[in-house]
Amino acid sequence: MIGRSRMSMLSLALAAAFTAGTGFAFDPPPAPQEIVAMVDRGDFKSANAAIDFALAQPGIPEDTARALAFERERMRRIRLDFPHDEAKVRADIKKQIPDLRDDEFARWEADNTLEHMTIDGQKRYFQRSVGNLWRLSPEALARRTEPPKFTDSPLESAHPHHKAAHDAALATGKAGVLPQRFRITQTLTVNADAVPAGETIDAWIPFPRAIPGQQDDIKLVDNVPGKGDLAPESALMRTMHLQGQAVAGKPTKFDVTYEVTISAQSHPIDPAKVVALSDKEKQDLAPYLSQELPHVQFTDAMRQLSRQTVGDEKNPYAITRKLFALVDDKFPWAGAREYSTIPNIGDYALHAHHGDCGQQTLLLITLLRMNGIPARWQSGMMFSPTDYWNLHDWGQVYIAPYGWVPMDVTFGRLEGDPATEWFYLGGLDGYRIAFNDAWGVDFVPRKTHFRSDTVDSQRGEVEWKGGNLYFDQFDYDFEWNLVPTTPPEGA
Repeated sequence: MIGRSRMSMLSLALAAAFTAGTGFAFDPPPAPQEIVAMVDRGDFKSANAAIDFALAQPGIPEDTARALAFERERMRRIRLDFPHDEAKVRADIKKQIPDLRDDEFARWEADNTLEHMTIDGQKRYFQRSVGNLWRLSPEALARRTEPPKFTDSPLESAHPHHKAAHDAALATGKAGVLPQRFRITQTLTVNADAVPAGETIDAWIPFPRAIPGQQDDIKLVDNVPGKGDLAPESALMRTMHLQGQAVAGKPTKFDVTYEVTISAQSHPIDPAKVVALSDKEKQDLAPYLSQELPHVQFTDAMRQLSRQTVGDEKNPYAITRKLFALVDDKFPWAGAREYSTIPNIGDYALHAHHGDCGQQTLLLITLLRMNGIPARWQSGMMFSPTDYWNLHDWGQVYIAPYGWVPMDVTFGRLEGDPATEWFYLGGLDGYRIAFNDAWGVDFVPRKTHFRSDTVDSQRGEVEWKGGNLYFDQFDYDFEWNLVPTTPPEGA
């Protein structure tokens, strides 16, 4: 996966380039990691010049050239994420705050509530910066002429489903409760003429993993085109691989239909019964206690935040609650730039003071692991008893002696019933599908070209022999229906 080894590949490339020693445009030449830093700070002209020089050297390894090419692709993606100038952003804000003041705008810009970056000397604003402003700034929200219409899941607030799952877990002693069977169709549609007519298009559509007690009895019903390669259940990012042929002037459609039984999760945890990890647990869970570069790093800033939050607390569950509450309260949800453009997602969320579901989750995973608490990734699609659906990321935390339990810091604490306030720390609603139990791992079969999302897998991925098709070249859809249960004969 490009993201995890990008720095080492660039080191090799630049070491070879600098050894040649002549004709390089920089004096002194940048250090190996500087190309990534150039891209991150918006110095695209210098980054492109350095990449050109490195790629021109004889004998450059293929994987090194690929890593350098990805940095060029990353710059293209960043430009897509930051399309607006200041005039556009001001005009959009003034639609709701006609008397917008310069001091207000400057303040929201200075604290990055209005997310922006300077690219080759020009200030550019994130495409969702104005929408995020209404979520992140109570001051801006209060200045609107009319309240915004946010589209959020009804399960992000207290809902009868939470109480039903909580009560069923207590009554049955089971963690997986309220099973329902769903028939789901996921569709990926490539734009007309995105690929030359007659060429083969490869598509990877996410497919659910078998997780006993959470999602069971998975049955493939249909896929179009008819022949496909379903990744094995062992694949941590499971997909259905399909191939279709481009037709001039027409979109190319791929879809997969399956049935799955999904159960809500509820693990009532008694803090007094929580114990420290045994030596064997520490050994077995070592991968979930360590850094996982590039997006889970134990930086000095992370350590400082951890110390300020945890203090002298020793109980693993109490620590988990403190860190969960920290992210829930201090790092609110906001629309996010594409993950493939960010070199360290956990650190990005830390300094942005906001993040979407995956960014919040990676921040929490990092903080938990730093405190000796195993944590891991899970992601897929969420839906609801209404017609709402969306991509979603969450996680799992290991609490001894209870084992792995779910955590969804984006849904956070639920106001209302004290019994379900902490439902999403140890529980999970029954309206979501997990495709991925890890981030940033290869598909089966593996893609040839760059991934559009180098971290997650929910919308699907597409490529042809000419390269990857990015998110602006295809669309996706998700449709679910409840499968009626047939009562036993004679009931």
